[in-house]
Formats: sequence, C-alpha cells, structure tokens
Amino acid sequence: MGIVLKQSLNNTLITYGGFAIGALNLLFLYTRFLSDEYFGLVNVILSASAVLMPILAFGIPNTMIKYYSGFQELKSRDGFMTLMVLLPLVLILPIGILSYLANETIGDFLSKENPIVKGYVWHIFIIGLAMAYFEVFYAWAKVQMKSVFGNFMKEVFSRIVVTILLLMVYWDLISVLSFLNALVGMYILRTLIMQVYALRLLNLKLDFNLPGNTREIINYSALIILGGSAAIVLLEVDKVMINQFIEIKNVAYYSVAGYIATVIAVPARSMHNITYPLTAEILHRKDVKALKTLYQKSSLTLFIVSGLIFILIILNLNDLYNLLPTSYRGGYVIVFIIGIAKVYDALLGNNNAIMYNSEFYRALLLMGVVLAILTILLNLWLIPKYGLDGAAIASFLAFFIYNTVKLIFVKMKFGIQPITKETFKVIFLLLLITTIFYFVSFPFHPIINIGIKSILIVFCYVLVLYKFRISEDVLGAISFYLSKLGRKK
Repeated sequence: MGIVLKQSLNNTLITYGGFAIGALNLLFLYTRFLSDEYFGLVNVILSASAVLMPILAFGIPNTMIKYYSGFQELKSRDGFMTLMVLLPLVLILPIGILSYLANETIGDFLSKENPIVKGYVWHIFIIGLAMAYFEVFYAWAKVQMKSVFGNFMKEVFSRIVVTILLLMVYWDLISVLSFLNALVGMYILRTLIMQVYALRLLNLKLDFNLPGNTREIINYSALIILGGSAAIVLLEVDKVMINQFIEIKNVAYYSVAGYIATVIAVPARSMHNITYPLTAEILHRKDVKALKTLYQKSSLTLFIVSGLIFILIILNLNDLYNLLPTSYRGGYVIVFIIGIAKVYDALLGNNNAIMYNSEFYRALLLMGVVLAILTILLNLWLIPKYGLDGAAIASFLAFFIYNTVKLIFVKMKFGIQPITKETFKVIFLLLLITTIFYFVSFPFHPIINIGIKSILIVFCYVLVLYKFRISEDVLGAISFYLSKLGRKK
C-alpha cells in the first residue's frame, strides 16, 4: 500500500471519528438543546472566525510547509522557525487593537438583520486567533511528517468538548451564554495542547538572525493570506452572509444541510495532510513523472471514496432527514448541490498542493481572490432571491469555476491532468449503483434502513472495485484489511 494511502487512511479513521461526533452534535444535540436562533448564532461566530483565521495566521502554515525543507541546518532552521512563530503578530496586534476601538461599529454591522450577534465580536476575534496559531503548530508537526495527533485535536478533541458542553446545557449545569464563552476557552486550550506537542517534536530555540531569504518568505506569506482568505471565503462566507439578509435561525438550517454534504470532503482533508509535504518535496526535486503519478493516484483514490460517500448520502437522505426535527428537513437541494461541488473538488486530487508549492502560486492566489469576490457577489444576488438554495447555488458556481480554472492551469503549466480511463469507470459504477438503489427502500426505523442500504451499497461498490482492479492503491487497501481479518480468524 502506498505511503500516501497508508497515512491518509490513518488520518481518515480519526477524521471520520470526529465527523461522527460532529454529526451527533450538529444533527441531534445542537438541534435539540439550543434554540434555532442560538444554534444559528454559534454557526455565525465560528464561520466569521474561520474567515478571519487565515488573515491572523499570516499564511504561515503554507509557508512553513513550502520552505522548511530548505532549512535543514540547525542554525538556519532556528531562525526560520522563530520567524514562523512571530510573523502572525504583524497582523494580530493591529487587528486586535482595531477590534477594541471599533467594537461597537463592527457589532452594528454584523447585527444589522439579527441583533443577537452584536455582543460577540470578541468571541469571533479570539476564536479566530486560536484557530490561526493552532494551524501554525499543526503545520509545525506536519513538516516532521507527524500529522495524526494534530488531526485528532482538530477533528475529534474539539467535538468531544462541544458534546460535553452541550450535555451540560441540557442538564442545566451551564447556561447557553456560558456555553458560548466555554467554546472560546476550548479553542484556546486546543491551541495550547497543539503547541506543546509541536515543540516536543521540534524544540524552538529563539534565534533572531533571520534567514537570508526572509523577504521572499514574507512576500510569499502575504500572498498566501490572500489565497487562504479566498479559500475560506468560498467555504464559510455563505453562512455569514445569510445572517446579513435573513433570520439567523436559517443559518442553523443551512449548516445542518451543509454539514451532511461536507462529510464528502473528509478523505480529501485527510489525504492533504500528507500530500502537501510530499508534493513540496517532489517539486523541490523537479520530478515531473513522480508529480504526475501522485496527481493521478490522489485524484482517483479521492474520487472513489468521495463518490461512494456522495451516493450513500443521497440514497439515504430521506431516512436521515426523518431523524431530524421538522424545521431542519428542507435541505435536499442544498445537500445535493454542495455534495456535487465536494466530489468535483476531490477529483482534483493534490491540485492545490501542486500550485501552492510551485512558482505559480501567485496565479492560484489571484484566481482565489477573483473567485472570492465572485462568491460574495453571487451570494449578494442569490440569497435575497432564492434564500438558502441561493447560497448553495452560489457556492457551487464558485467552486465549479475555481476548480475548472485550476485544472486547466496545471495542465497548461505542468502538462499533467488527473483524469484517467479509470476515472470514467468509477463514474459509470457510481451511476449504475445509484440507479439500482434509488428504487430500494425498507419499511423499518430510519437508522435500520440507513444501515441495511449502506451495507449493500458498500458491498457492491467494493466488490466491483476489487474484481476489476480499478485502482491499485484502493486494491492494496482492501487486500491489506482482508489479510488482517484473515489473520485474526
């Protein structure tokens, strides 16, 4: 089994564990323990913090991964890592001062449609700050090829804490307002734990002798701010903008539907933890053949897994929505539209890593900024006109254009593209299984129905993949787990 798939599978298990806990929180605890209005407020706070995060991080997570391999000597490495830790303060300090001085004005802007948001400007800033430094120390671990613990802290730890806090709200041990404050504390604690872990992997010795290419590093980081901000805008701005136009409880409804579709992106998130540093290393060696192999393998593997998750969601959606409160059951269109966008994103494999770690990263950042602006304009147009469906359509159009442009660009500059004949075999398989199981239903409890149908779908899908050897990496993974099961027997 390839190194990419092997390490990605470890991360995927952790990430899906986190997503399972997140599903419990989002679909069952939040929807029952908080009012729709306060659930919407939580999503607005976290989405606004996520939009702020790449600005506060100053692009350091990407910069560290790109440049770390060039600082193998101990003395130069200490100076580089010192720069990585301190550089975010260049923006954190002035933005913090601005948040203090203009707190009332910012609050008025965010609460134009929903007054409940006004008192939470500091929550947004502090969570954004904690998210930023968490990503810095997570990247610190990634460059040591140690991504599993950081993935656990990001995907599992935070959600377990939220589960505990929501249960405390239900048992009347804390108020909803205390829950919102505790949420801030959780993000700070997560960052401190990640910092301790990262520094144990590679101790920081402060060295203010800056690297010779500091100017180049800062320029790259500044450009990455634009790219990172654009990427987050594409992901999170829809929820912030829904708050600006319609009642905040609609953010809760949209978030539930969006979360269901976001499960499709888990394999990509897990694989990128290892493909980013691997891609950086390959580009550093200028090995185009290895780059093409990684590009196509990562694309096919992600498409196989993400495509399966997509059809599992779509074919079980009726039963899944029957488990939710009535007010949350109107998101069929949102799930489908955002789901398609996530599958297309998976099809691109390590495309982002190629562009971010090459000399063409400026083009990616420019594309991202243009499309972030386009996303905002689409939301401004479509949310007032079509409500929540309009937000989903805006996100889909933005992702479709963005990914298509990236696909064409990498083909033009590197002469490689991720789609192979196996890709079309997977498309045919997905359509075939969807057609067959669309008409299959069971008369039992929704959870039992979902379980039975999912087992049948996965069995048929994996059987065809294994029999026709569509992907060597996936075949290797299946054989690996089958051999482990055989040894246990």
